[in-house]
Amino acid sequence: MAIKSTLTSMSLTLFLVCLFASAVMGGAYALTKEKLEGANNDKINGAIAAVIPAFDNNPYNSKIEQEYKGKVYMVYPGKKGKEITGYAIESASEGYSGFVSLMIGFKPDGSINDIAVLSHTETPGLGDKIEPGKGDFGVQFKGKNPADFKILVKQDGGDVDAITGVTITTRAYCDAVTNAWEVFKLVREK
Repeated sequence: MAIKSTLTSMSLTLFLVCLFASAVMGGAYALTKEKLEGANNDKINGAIAAVIPAFDNNPYNSKIEQEYKGKVYMVYPGKKGKEITGYAIESASEGYSGFVSLMIGFKPDGSINDIAVLSHTETPGLGDKIEPGKGDFGVQFKGKNPADFKILVKQDGGDVDAITGVTITTRAYCDAVTNAWEVFKLVREK
């Protein structure tokens, strides 16, 4: 005998399907959570190693949380023995298609050692030129000290050459670097 289709039976069926799907998704997340966290930590550690001078400690285990303008930034100090070789600072800013997340490496004197792109959702072929393998945009920051290098695009009165047609992404990149610079100064004062 067929079950009569009523609002109650349809609602109950929909509820059971959603409950089952949620349980499957929750189980899949629980099974992969450690691998995802491990992959993220590897990405962070790789970016730290890429942006600060040689170190012999584990900067990830020495991380410092620094508040600036209502946001908490992660700062990873690199050391050789007891001497600081540099600071890697995670920073992000809103770009054209979402957040541009960077790891900025500073030498102890405040100059930028290097910058790694952690993630972004910018337009392929345009905004993705902030990535080292797809463009040389980040090269103009290497070795510059933000104390005397204005981290603004030239059309805003700064020293940064914008990527043609990608001014919003360029501004987001500059904003993330500027915020990291401010965080660096706060950490260095401590």
